[in-house]
Amino acid sequence: MSTHFILYVADQARSTEFYRAILGAPRLNVPGMTEFDLQGGGVLGLMPEAGIRRLLGDALPDPGLARGIPRAELYLTHPEAERLHSVALSAGARELSPMLPRDWGDCAAYSLDPDGHVLVLAVRIPD
Repeated sequence: MSTHFILYVADQARSTEFYRAILGAPRLNVPGMTEFDLQGGGVLGLMPEAGIRRLLGDALPDPGLARGIPRAELYLTHPEAERLHSVALSAGARELSPMLPRDWGDCAAYSLDPDGHVLVLAVRIPD
């Protein structure tokens, strides 16, 4: 089984460039879907809001109506999380919380991506 996590985005090209800065080159980038391999075997997909609406029609509430309201969190652990957080901010993220030790054992920084999804970049604090 493979795991794909799909974010609905307002502007596929803008979101692709944002996540390219953090994750590197996408494995797929075609009209309607961009995919990035994630460490650990998962896939992050970026799908235009209009695309999912065409696919599912009125059965799906319009994700565009929630634009800017955080509805998902992408939590990425990486040994260079602090550097990647700075890259995200330079690429257009809005910082919510700087890199700080958290009570669950990670040092994590929180930001909002261009579509309002919460992006967390974290590193495990050694015991």
